[in-house]
Amino acid sequence: MSSPHLPIALPDLPIATVATIAPFDGQRVQIRGWLYGRRSKGKLHFLQVRDGTGIIQAVMFKGDVDEATFTLADHLSQETSILVSGTVRRDERAPIGYELAADGLTVVKEAAADYPISPKEHGVAFLMDHRHLWLRSRRQHAILRVRARIVKSIRDFFDSNGYLLLDTPIFTPAACEGTSTLFETEYHGQKAYLSQSGQLYNEANAMAFGKVYTFGPTFRAEKSKTRRHLTEFWMVEPEAAYLDLDGVMDLAEGLVTTIAADVLRDCGAELDTIDAIRSEVEEQKQLKPRREALALIQAPFPRIDYADAVAMLHKLGSDMPYGDDLGADDETILTQQFATPIFVNRYPAEVKAFYMKRDPARPDRALCVDMLAPEGYGEVIGGGQREDDHDTLLAAINKHELPVEAFDWYLDLRKYGSVPHGGFGLGLERTVAWVCGLPHVRETIPFARLMDRLRP
Repeated sequence: MSSPHLPIALPDLPIATVATIAPFDGQRVQIRGWLYGRRSKGKLHFLQVRDGTGIIQAVMFKGDVDEATFTLADHLSQETSILVSGTVRRDERAPIGYELAADGLTVVKEAAADYPISPKEHGVAFLMDHRHLWLRSRRQHAILRVRARIVKSIRDFFDSNGYLLLDTPIFTPAACEGTSTLFETEYHGQKAYLSQSGQLYNEANAMAFGKVYTFGPTFRAEKSKTRRHLTEFWMVEPEAAYLDLDGVMDLAEGLVTTIAADVLRDCGAELDTIDAIRSEVEEQKQLKPRREALALIQAPFPRIDYADAVAMLHKLGSDMPYGDDLGADDETILTQQFATPIFVNRYPAEVKAFYMKRDPARPDRALCVDMLAPEGYGEVIGGGQREDDHDTLLAAINKHELPVEAFDWYLDLRKYGSVPHGGFGLGLERTVAWVCGLPHVRETIPFARLMDRLRP
């Protein structure tokens, strides 16, 4: 039914969306949207109309509309908001399988003629400066719809496996992994920090509810301009009581295979659009078509001990010293040997966070794991088993020269009913970049926050 608040001069027709056009085959409908593009050929106008759910071609024949409407359609600026009426007809040549035989057109608001994003090639900086408009393009629509599907997949996976969603604070009084990458702010006369992880609070949640997860924005003030880093990003963090390192890997494997299967099943058209609209740089990477790449994501994933990973890297030409954490180049070299993600586990304890439990069999190693995505995308998950002994954790806090008073509540978890427990964090934007085959995480979130970018 038409809204009385819109200036509609069209007949009172059913309002269809591009995404739900199929049931209207053969019927007259109206589409409410914006002009994405147009071209003319003699007595025909071909109007590309987007409505937020997709793009449909409206074909306007001169004999089907009055002279004024036909003339109007030939002079509209890109992104003019319009209402188009017409008959839906099936057409196998159309990208969505349907087009609209237009018989009416109303302009809601004509756009200025200088729309900055044209079909020509634009530089990344220019597009990021106009991100508020770049979001309207086909590729960005496809990427962000894949992101939304991944978010749903994550929530469905944990909800269906008995994990309770609990939120954790954005303002925190202390660092989770040291203060060097924290955004500091004043909080009513005290120092506070934007959260770099909800993990510590989630451990308290797990001791209360057994199996929990948090999913929200996190912040890292890293002085990094790599293709993998944002200063504000989203992370899902499950935590569970009685979960050991093997259980953490099983859980992470189940989550990622579920994400891959869900996106492959529900976002085929979006993946094809991303494959079809690639920059020259992306084409040079020679990535697999995304459907093909996701079809390979099958369990089990290889589980590689840190020492074996270093030995493998040495054979592949890396000079990485034993005892260091893996760098981005090392991760790329390793993952190029596998079609699926891999787990690298039991890193040297000295390069991991204070809360990681040490391996009883090898005390110099931590019961930790990173999941590295294939095709050079690197770490998408980091986690492990947490230290559950009070005195051992206190000693680790002191060794890292962290303020004990800021962690008194965290130590309480080891005093009152401590149990083995573990969890991990999955970075949403890195996962979207990998699933979509993108060279940089800046396109994986509507408005990216980078070292040198705070607007729009």
